[in-house]
Amino acid sequence: MPISDKRLYHNKNSEVDNNFLQGLTGQAMDSEDIAVARFSELLALERGFSLAYSKMVRAAALLHDIGKQKISDAILSKPGKLSAGEFEIVKSHTAIGAAMMSGIHGDLGVMVRNTCLFHHEFMNKQGYWGICADDLPAYIPIISISDTFCALIHDRPYKAAWEWDKALQYISGQAGVQFNPALAGDFISLAKNTKNIRGLGI
Repeated sequence: MPISDKRLYHNKNSEVDNNFLQGLTGQAMDSEDIAVARFSELLALERGFSLAYSKMVRAAALLHDIGKQKISDAILSKPGKLSAGEFEIVKSHTAIGAAMMSGIHGDLGVMVRNTCLFHHEFMNKQGYWGICADDLPAYIPIISISDTFCALIHDRPYKAAWEWDKALQYISGQAGVQFNPALAGDFISLAKNTKNIRGLGI
């Protein structure tokens, strides 16, 4: 699918994304939610997965951080470094999110809950739960790398948004550490192709 066609496809589905998230959570998605979802779907397509599967990846990506709704804003909005105790509270958003999504049935439900639980796992087993990301279903590392990149290019309480190229340099530097090298390469190629397509909502 050419990049221009992807832009039209994703713009067409913005309302679908928003209605999907509001129907499940009662909240509209923010710009970072949609960026993670869109990158995840595009990366799944680039890696050869079907459109139907890639749409499921997109849905799971929209919900990956849903557990943060139950984390104190004082912690999530803290401008400085988290204490060890605060970090453990933040880590709990993974299990909380999976529990919140227990009502989604079928393959999508499994995908959403796994994504909530394991999207902070690294290739070198230094993520939240010490699991090698390569041992997880393929959609989880796809969403994880998209989430990392989008976190870098958006403002956070503790940092300003990074420039696109600086964020890609970080992704490149984490190949073989946080991310599978082939996955990182595919993501970088995709991100370079979409850099100036602001219609993707990224």
